[in-house]
Amino acid sequence: MTMTLEQLRIFAAVADKQHVTQAAHELNLTQSATSAAIAALEGRYGVKLFDRVGRGIVLTHMGRTFLGEARAVLARAHAAEQVLRDFAGLKAGRLVIAASQTVGSYWLPMRLLAFQAVHPGIEINVRIANSEQVATDVRDGMADVGFIEGDIDDAALSARRVDGDALVAVVGARHPLASQKKLPADWITRTPWILREPGSGTRAMFERALKKRGVRLADLTVQLELASNEAIRTAVEAGSCAAAVSDLVVEKAITAKRLVRLEDELAKRSFYALRHKERHISKAEAALMSSIAAGAAS
Repeated sequence: MTMTLEQLRIFAAVADKQHVTQAAHELNLTQSATSAAIAALEGRYGVKLFDRVGRGIVLTHMGRTFLGEARAVLARAHAAEQVLRDFAGLKAGRLVIAASQTVGSYWLPMRLLAFQAVHPGIEINVRIANSEQVATDVRDGMADVGFIEGDIDDAALSARRVDGDALVAVVGARHPLASQKKLPADWITRTPWILREPGSGTRAMFERALKKRGVRLADLTVQLELASNEAIRTAVEAGSCAAAVSDLVVEKAITAKRLVRLEDELAKRSFYALRHKERHISKAEAALMSSIAAGAAS
């Protein structure tokens, strides 16, 4: 058997007291159990840790050398125990969050700030990617929880609805459709489009909205594919293309009349929190989800 923390604790107490009986009393142990722990250490490694001098005991040279190491180990064990206590009490911890672009850029930040105001000791690391990559990160254990817009079909993951938005079509203020009070029936196929990249939740939702209208993606003139909502918004403001994006992305630009919204909405969609079904839910993760739920209810 290798040495145990209990043996080290007993050795350090006996060394401090230089008396087995007093150390046993302090540790709430019997004298025989205390003596047995010291004997086990000496016997296991073939060393002498104490010399008996008169009625007392003193550390040998080996004992004095070992005492420094024993105290260092006990200090590290105490520090490790304190870390676990802090984690359990949400005084410390770390969460890795993966989020799709719309959620991560426009919906999540204010909710994370509200959470950290209550739990400042929890470190949060956020990875921004498209919805497919978010699901992959959660499934592979690279993220504790993921937030996406739209659906993901993955048997390893559970999805919990946390909020939602609307997909809207927008054009720049100088676009020919911007000034028309009544849109032509074929306006979707008439204008060129700037789209999010394949794999994004926004693009998948747009394709489903087109299908409901009997329009295929191949029927559209796709001018550009960009992997950033901000890049799409900037390009649409400056050019003659349309884009389908979250209303959260373009709300301020529409208010400032840099963009014009066409029709009411293309579709509504939900935001989901993803987590691996078989992985442990930490107290930090549970507290985050509770904070988000409380914010939605207020």
